Amino acid sequence: MRNSITFCFCEKQVKNVFFPKRPAGAFYIIKSMKTLQTDCLVIGAGIAGSVYAYEAARKGLQVMLISCGGWDEANSDLAQGGIVYEPQLNVEELLSDVRLATAGLCNESAVRTLSAAGCEAVKKIFLDELHTDFSRDEQGNLLFTREGAHTKNRIIYWKDTTGHSLLSSIHKALAKEKNVTLLERHAAVDLLTLSHSSTDIMDRYAPLTCFGAYVLDNQTGEVCAVKAKKTVLASGGVGQVYRHTTNAAHAYGHGIAMAYRVGARVMNMEFMQFHPTVFAKGKSFLISEALRGEGAVLRNCNGEAFMSKYHPLKDLAPRDIVARAIEEERLKTSHDCVYLDITHEPAQHTRERFPAIYETCLKEGVDITRQSIPVVPAAHYFCGGVYATAQGRTNILHLNAIGETACTGYHGANRLASTSLLEAVATGYLCAHADVQDIQKQTFRLPEPKQWVVPDKQPDLNLIKQDLATLKSTMWNYVGLVRSATHLSRAEKILRHLHNEIDAFYKGYALNQELLDLRNGTQTALLITYAALKNKHSIGCHFIQ
Repeated sequence: MRNSITFCFCEKQVKNVFFPKRPAGAFYIIKSMKTLQTDCLVIGAGIAGSVYAYEAARKGLQVMLISCGGWDEANSDLAQGGIVYEPQLNVEELLSDVRLATAGLCNESAVRTLSAAGCEAVKKIFLDELHTDFSRDEQGNLLFTREGAHTKNRIIYWKDTTGHSLLSSIHKALAKEKNVTLLERHAAVDLLTLSHSSTDIMDRYAPLTCFGAYVLDNQTGEVCAVKAKKTVLASGGVGQVYRHTTNAAHAYGHGIAMAYRVGARVMNMEFMQFHPTVFAKGKSFLISEALRGEGAVLRNCNGEAFMSKYHPLKDLAPRDIVARAIEEERLKTSHDCVYLDITHEPAQHTRERFPAIYETCLKEGVDITRQSIPVVPAAHYFCGGVYATAQGRTNILHLNAIGETACTGYHGANRLASTSLLEAVATGYLCAHADVQDIQKQTFRLPEPKQWVVPDKQPDLNLIKQDLATLKSTMWNYVGLVRSATHLSRAEKILRHLHNEIDAFYKGYALNQELLDLRNGTQTALLITYAALKNKHSIGCHFIQ
């Protein structure tokens, strides 16, 4: 192998080289590690990371935007329903609805700040500059719809693929932006911090400070270091730690796990929102809450509309209530699903309003204009994450968190529908503007990072798949929609053992995306379980039986 040497020796024999702790006798490849540098390293190319990159680049900063998969492999791309937008925002009305949906646990200051910034950014970026597609009437006016727990129509949308419309429009703009470097199929491995990763021994005494990340090229298997004045975690949610989820393929909480390992504060980790309606037969996919906003009714297997028994808002009740009601009806009727019925609405309107859902269901043998849709709950949106201010600041200097990776407190114990895209746009927008000011004012010292050394041995993918299956089953069975102290204790024992096994396994093999998914997913799952165990009271989407 060119420019490489194989070694088996003690760590202390080589200076300025980062060795993961490893099994005795493991062989390692030492290469001349490539080191890159940029103003802003953005980890994740969903809507939050993309808005950040767009705004920072247009203000003159150099931005490196990385995605562990393709550009469209993001939770944002899968968002169907819409985004909250009011041309003249009544923030107190919105706050009232957010307060109700979040079980009173929302950060009211964050809701006010982010709602205003989000509406401003939607108008500036998506309506005025990018001319993003949104559904409009014949006169060209925006159409507004309503979803669960909203008291008014304040959601704009593009058919039933709003996330794709937003993301594709901003990605087209980023592809033309000279200040942005786009790297697909690159995954962050670990964050660079002064105390962990600098070759200067005195930096171990420095305050918690981030200066970039080690990054894996998933196509070549090589790890490089990216030094950055600002590092932005925008890696999305955690749904893939569950067996049933609406999330994109690599949503294992990568940003949360990496941040936690270097000392970042995480919070509200017990609050995993389960979407009530995911297609229950064949391939799982999201059935948007917007269907219920347009009049769809949930019925049990006997054809009975049941939501009036559970909440005054019936089918538009907060998601945690709807999801638990579905589970209760399934148990009562001993049936594997319930049914979402929109057959009473005009067929042409349904096909035009929900073309993607209509076509996808039709491929699975269900014509939603004539048949009810079989649905069950599934892991959907994560309300917890890395503690961050509205501007994305964490407790680690120069490390920011935005979008679903962050916990600003906007979503409290349960998210209000269509506020996730709003918060993602807002945090990306505000964080970029704050970083532009920081970089203009501050002097940055970016030290040389330690060399990353990886074993030469390739991991067994069958073992990784088996461990991922164990992780997902444990979380689904014991840390799911309805929890108990007994189930959570069992999950903790299983996950602790799994974490220890994976930690040893990880350090003995070459890196790939599946191994990173497993490592970070297990860490995130443990954090969720710990938080759920400590919170003895049912609130929002954390329901203790």
